[in-house]
Amino acid sequence: MDEKLKSPPKIDVYFVLLPGSLILDWAGPAEAIRIANQLLTRQGGVPRFELHFICPSNAAESSVGVMLSGLSPLPTALGDISWIVLLGQVGSTIDVSHPDAQAALQWLRGLHLRVGKLELLTVCAGTLLAAHARLLTGRRATTHHHHLAELKAMAPASDVVSNRVFVTDGPLHSSAGVTTGIDLFLHRISEVCGPVLAAQVAQSLVVALRRGPQDPELSPFLQYRNHLHPALHRIQDAIGQQPQSDWSVQSMADIAHTSPRHLARLFLEHLNIAPLQYLRRMRLCTAEAALQSGMNVTRAAEMAGFSSDTQLRRAWHHFGMPGLPKNRAG
Repeated sequence: MDEKLKSPPKIDVYFVLLPGSLILDWAGPAEAIRIANQLLTRQGGVPRFELHFICPSNAAESSVGVMLSGLSPLPTALGDISWIVLLGQVGSTIDVSHPDAQAALQWLRGLHLRVGKLELLTVCAGTLLAAHARLLTGRRATTHHHHLAELKAMAPASDVVSNRVFVTDGPLHSSAGVTTGIDLFLHRISEVCGPVLAAQVAQSLVVALRRGPQDPELSPFLQYRNHLHPALHRIQDAIGQQPQSDWSVQSMADIAHTSPRHLARLFLEHLNIAPLQYLRRMRLCTAEAALQSGMNVTRAAEMAGFSSDTQLRRAWHHFGMPGLPKNRAG
C-alpha cells in the first residue's frame, strides 16, 4: 500500500489574529499543537497539525502592544480538514468596527461548517466574533463570564451556556476564556491523537487535564492544583511525569527538601489529602487515560505504576470508579 495512504490526514489550524487579540488566547493552544506534533514525531509518527496565522492585513498589534508581522492573508481555499480559531480581544465589549474585523467577518460568513471537515474553535470572547458572523444560530456555545450577557444579546437564537470550561456542539467548539483555550485544545488533541498523547502534551505544558466539555467539576489532575506552594508543585510535576516510579513519602519529601512528617502536613493543609492517597489518585487517572486509549488493564496498570492489574482493580473499586473493563489481549 502507498505509504501516503497510511498516514493520517493533516489538520490545518488557522488562528485569526485581529488587532487587539489576546496573546494567551492563541499562544497556549498553538504551543499545545506544536508539542503534539513534536511528540508524534518522536514516537515514530507524523505531525498531524499545520499551524497558520492569518489576518486581513499582514500585521496586527497584540493585546500587550507587541506587533505581530508576517501574517498570512485570509485563505481563499482551506485544507481538506481545517480548524478556524477565533480569539478574544481587549475591551469590556467586542468592537468589530476595525476594517480588519469587518473583512474577517465577511470571510467567516462565507464558511460552511462541517464536522470533521471545517470546524470552528473559539477562545474567550472569540465566540462573540462567531456571533457577529452569524455562525451560532441554533447551537450551544459559551464564552468568558464577562461576555455572557453580551453573547446572549448578540445571538438570541443560540443556547448560551455558563459555568463550563468549554462546550462542543457539532463543528462548533467554544471555551470560556483565556487559559481554557488550552483545555479545549487538549480535548481536541485527545480526540484526534488519543488521551495518552494529550496527557503527555499537558505534562509538557505543566498544566492539568479536565475531564470533558459537559463536566464542570475539576478532574483529579486539576483538583489538587489550587494552591501556590512551589515544593508541592514540584512533587506533583514529578509524579505526573513518572507515575510508574517507585514513589514513597520519603522520595517525595526529598524533592520538597523537607521531612516526611512535614510533607504530610503540607499535603493535608494545601491539598486536603495525604501524599500516598494523592499518588494513588494520580495513578488511577493515568490508568484511566491509558484504558481510554485502547490499552488493556495489565498494560494500563504497568504504565500507571500499579504492581499488577489486581492492585489497579482494588484501587479502582476503592474510589468508586465505574466500568473498569475486563482484561483483553493487546
